[in-house]
Amino acid sequence: MIASIKKFFAESRQELRHVNWPTRQEAVRLTLIVIGIAVALSVFLGAFDYLFSYIMKTYVIL
Repeated sequence: MIASIKKFFAESRQELRHVNWPTRQEAVRLTLIVIGIAVALSVFLGAFDYLFSYIMKTYVIL
């Protein structure tokens, strides 16, 4: 049992050496893109929610 656990961690460590890690600049750039998309999507959905709520309150629920 212990030998299989050691083997698992050894193989995992070996695989992590093959990973092409992004540079700090790439990581920051991609993180800002994700944050920007999340903010834009939340503004877009919030605007539609506000619009639909306004329509419901004004025209449907009298």
